[in-house]
Amino acid sequence: MKIEAWCYSLFNFFMIVSGFVVNAYAVPYDYGYTAECLKNPNKPQYDGGIVVNPELNDGDKGWTSFGNAKLQIRRSETGNGFAVAYRRNQSFDSISQEFFLDHQKLYTFSAWVQISHGDATVVATFKTPTGYYNAAATKAISGCWSMLKGGLTVNDSGTAHLYFQSENPSIDIWIDSVSLQPFTQEEWKSHHSQSIEKVRKSKVRIQAVDGKGKPLANRTLTIQQKFAKFPFGCAINKNILNNQAYQNWFTSRFKYTTFENEMKWYANEPIQNCEDYTAADAMLQFTKSHGVSVRGHNVFWDDPKYQPSWVPNLQPSQLAAAANKRINSVMRRYSGQVISWDVVNENLHFNFFESKLGKTASSKFYTQARALDRNAALFLNDYNTIESPGDTKSSPDSYLSKIRETRSGGYRGTLSIGLEAFAAAKPVLCFIYFTNIPYMRSAIDKVASSKLPIWITEVDVGAGSNQAAILDQVLREAHAHPAVNGIILWSAWSPNGCYRMCLTDSSFRNLPTGDVVDKIIREFFGAVVTATTDANGFYDTSLLHGDYQLSFAEFDRYQPHEKDSNSTWISHNFKVEASDDMLHIKILA
Repeated sequence: MKIEAWCYSLFNFFMIVSGFVVNAYAVPYDYGYTAECLKNPNKPQYDGGIVVNPELNDGDKGWTSFGNAKLQIRRSETGNGFAVAYRRNQSFDSISQEFFLDHQKLYTFSAWVQISHGDATVVATFKTPTGYYNAAATKAISGCWSMLKGGLTVNDSGTAHLYFQSENPSIDIWIDSVSLQPFTQEEWKSHHSQSIEKVRKSKVRIQAVDGKGKPLANRTLTIQQKFAKFPFGCAINKNILNNQAYQNWFTSRFKYTTFENEMKWYANEPIQNCEDYTAADAMLQFTKSHGVSVRGHNVFWDDPKYQPSWVPNLQPSQLAAAANKRINSVMRRYSGQVISWDVVNENLHFNFFESKLGKTASSKFYTQARALDRNAALFLNDYNTIESPGDTKSSPDSYLSKIRETRSGGYRGTLSIGLEAFAAAKPVLCFIYFTNIPYMRSAIDKVASSKLPIWITEVDVGAGSNQAAILDQVLREAHAHPAVNGIILWSAWSPNGCYRMCLTDSSFRNLPTGDVVDKIIREFFGAVVTATTDANGFYDTSLLHGDYQLSFAEFDRYQPHEKDSNSTWISHNFKVEASDDMLHIKILA
């Protein structure tokens, strides 16, 4: 047995003896990721998992060439062994190892890569009889080792061949410290529970006493979560303004939102110099009246398709003036009224403003935005970073690079990361791009290495028979990840249909996706706990961070109680914050 597994089993034993419920056999998930390019690779995660000869210390044992590449085992000056795929003619020429993959398991993958010269994207791919699964990608350079991290699930159990590919066949690919770790569904879920206990909850001890301070045993109490600290919301649009059923459905569930289109430039200035904030103003008044916080979406959109119709034909100097007027107009109007801004939306995939105003356009917009709103979080926001391992434009590496680019362009303020999470429910072509939960987790790990706040900003699952099940997976994965700070669903209702995923029908009766959301809300954002104090009047628990109301039921007619004339039946409001210390509450019952 590996030392780490033995230690974890011993840890679980003591946890069980202490009264904590854990999966006694679950290997803990490693959230670690190293963004730096290192002189020597780190040890493989999970000691390599099921990989044979993960550190290449036993020659080429377990490894073969793939395609027409030649395989060679080399050693560094420090004695570190690694594999080299050389004389490559095709992108897929590399080294390979064969595995049997179980469709009921989830696999996390990592490796360290280097190339012979220059820089190039290296992708780890698994070839199966039914398709190709891109598990991870990173930008590798010569002279140091870069970490690949990702994951996959497969549709059908069977043989799979891991190989590494790069579009540049002239480079040699170096590989070391390879890991493929399988997890059962139960183990994966246990990671959620462990993470939630660690980062979303704190321990609470409640003691019920009478007017003389005497502990009250066997007293029934109810703890109701009134407000969750973790933001969870759903997009809305102007259809909510005159639809009471829509309003009732939304306000009974959410305290956070994003306006679907009403704050975008093309909605606010469809004709040059003719601004219209009517819908956005009314929606903001509605959200204020119901205590709903709003994300400002968006100041600019870098996609040329989504500019006001009059903008693309402007000369650079005219565009600069129009953009300056836009950012001042929308941000001065709503500064202090929104909690965040998507300043330049989707500027990993698109570059409309950079192509017209220069490569530092986004950086200048962020600098100006910070001056206009000192308190709101300023977000980058893009898609396919956690959804699709095949989209190199917005891969985690590209996202981290964009953050560095924004800084190098002159912006010195704080930044936040928006990950849209437009999940698919169907395979695309021969590569499997539908929701890959292990990849999603690993991709968040990678962007979290920036140490910046992360929100999942536009959760949406494409149509399919498993749409609701995938939504449940995505929401649970996002909520449990220790680096995620908030979640917004992209499901604004329209009589003509939602963007891709509706939560209700036209009468605001829940669809299966809506049932998933309500279940998540009951579990994490509106929990009610009923319990009984022990012989010393105590009740110990762990509660999600947020605001709570504690109340006691009436006397149990079947339990003898000494009624104290000084005692009164009261409820008690309290707040659970992130803390390593137990919160002690003594209440007169």
